[in-house]
Amino acid sequence: MATAARDISFDKEALKQKYAEERDKRLRSDGSAQYVRLEGSFDELAADPYTPVAEREPVHDHVTFAFIGGGFAGLVVGARLKAAGIDDVRIIEKGGDFGGTWYWNRYPGAQCDTASMIYMPLLEETGHMPTEKYAHAPEIRDHCSRIGHHFGLYDKALFHTRVTGLDWDEERSVWVVRTDRGDEFTAKYVGMGTGPLHVAKLPGLPGIEDFKGKSFHTSRWDYSYTGGNPEGAALDKLGDKRVAIIGTGATAVQCVPHLAKGAKELFVFQRTPSSVDVRANGPIDEDWFAGVAEEGWQRKWQDNFAANLGVGFPAEDLVNDGWTDLAKRMRANLKEVPPSEWTPAKMMAAFEDADFAKMEQIRQRAQEVVDDPTTGENLKAWYRQLCKRPCFHDEYLQAYNEPGTHLIDTGGQGVERITEKGVIANGVEYEVDCIIYASGFEVGTSYVSRSGFDMAGRDGVTLSERWGDGMRTFHGNQMHGFPNAFMVQPAQAANFIANVPHNIVDHADTIAAIVSHAEKAGAKTVEPTEEAEQAWVDFIASGPPRAIGSGDCTPGYYNNEGEGWGENSRVFVGDPRGALAYWAHMDAWRNSGKFEGLEFG
Repeated sequence: MATAARDISFDKEALKQKYAEERDKRLRSDGSAQYVRLEGSFDELAADPYTPVAEREPVHDHVTFAFIGGGFAGLVVGARLKAAGIDDVRIIEKGGDFGGTWYWNRYPGAQCDTASMIYMPLLEETGHMPTEKYAHAPEIRDHCSRIGHHFGLYDKALFHTRVTGLDWDEERSVWVVRTDRGDEFTAKYVGMGTGPLHVAKLPGLPGIEDFKGKSFHTSRWDYSYTGGNPEGAALDKLGDKRVAIIGTGATAVQCVPHLAKGAKELFVFQRTPSSVDVRANGPIDEDWFAGVAEEGWQRKWQDNFAANLGVGFPAEDLVNDGWTDLAKRMRANLKEVPPSEWTPAKMMAAFEDADFAKMEQIRQRAQEVVDDPTTGENLKAWYRQLCKRPCFHDEYLQAYNEPGTHLIDTGGQGVERITEKGVIANGVEYEVDCIIYASGFEVGTSYVSRSGFDMAGRDGVTLSERWGDGMRTFHGNQMHGFPNAFMVQPAQAANFIANVPHNIVDHADTIAAIVSHAEKAGAKTVEPTEEAEQAWVDFIASGPPRAIGSGDCTPGYYNNEGEGWGENSRVFVGDPRGALAYWAHMDAWRNSGKFEGLEFG
């Protein structure tokens, strides 16, 4: 990625005004309530199209550790526990296999948007070399299975199973786990890693239930209708079909090129364009990989990526992609300012100038790549790069040069309604045979809402009650009043959103260290003291507010559809010193063997 020095030839004030105008077009009074879940009348759309549900008897037993969620979080925690000698581990997963979001997302073109070598966890431990710089979904899903088999995590796993109750039994010092399959078993320890990308949502459009053609959500892709397969075979059953796709986020960016090639006609309904930078994907050379894959290589690469996204000046950039490009631009601007003048205001100005320049480059790319000038103009993203999840792709913009592909830009208003025959936008009805909803997953809803249960800790106090005035944790993964319970999520920890698996691996290291110590010490319980938890929350709140998702951004899941996050967002952030400082702190905390702040009962 080329990095330019500060370019302020454009009119910054005019850009800010344009950003505000485009944001205001998209503000809605219903905010996140504009979406509906795939449930109730949409149960058929929510069904698992990939794996048949296997009948089984309800489980009534006891395990040492039960983990809710079979995505990266459950797999990595399970692997670390097994490596620490905790063999009795059960993972409960609502999908038909391990993978989490990678189990559900099998749409054509799905791939990771952070480099495989830092995104796919436990590569070193399992001896796997990614085939591409940005691996596609089938390889990532296979890697999830590889982890499961390598560490023996299939043995006690419960698939197609949802937890409905999680209650602490003080007398027996165990957690009681209940599920929708009639299971009721106990666990000494529990972990939760349900993540933000598993509760699929649909746009709450009038008439959405009236459509007489085929419709599905991208996380429930129907290859029996479209033809093709997750491995990339052509969508050969769409040659006589008119297809609509609603949504132009990261998912659509990846699957639109395949639909454009396969469908007779493709109508892409856009409320807000994504910023789409160069992907530059390619195969990983085996000889090159052998030369870099020395012991500890993945941690080294992950730390280097995080360092390059920070405000320091790393000596090298191992990943060298679109993610690190913006940070390098910011640092290049900052170098023009004497260190003695590095005030918060000047640092923000350096970031702002770098962001404006980067987004101008991305907008110009849209105009250059797309043949039709109006379409190219409508594909320009008028916001800061981190207002939405940045996208990278080498075929998305080119897809609009296909003669049967039509961008239906709605000027920020979105689709008006669905009819029996198709989609109405801008007052025009587009008759189609199939509607594909690329509308993503719930992010802004509460943890309890997304998980489907409210864990009850000591004295029956629930997590939602405990967090009534805001999130409260120790190190982001334990809560006072909830003995032997752990969470895997980024907030109040590293909060490194550009590469979430890095957060997961660190939490897994912490959980395994704590549980191993508790077991060796013969402790019945372990939890943070109230004082330690309060001190950590105070420390978290002492830092700057959320770095992404401000009210100045166009609406999206980063800023709760423009509604903001309220006062509680002050503590829904990461370590104020930065992600690398958090990981260094946790390394020292674990390695000391003292486990300061915890009380072993």
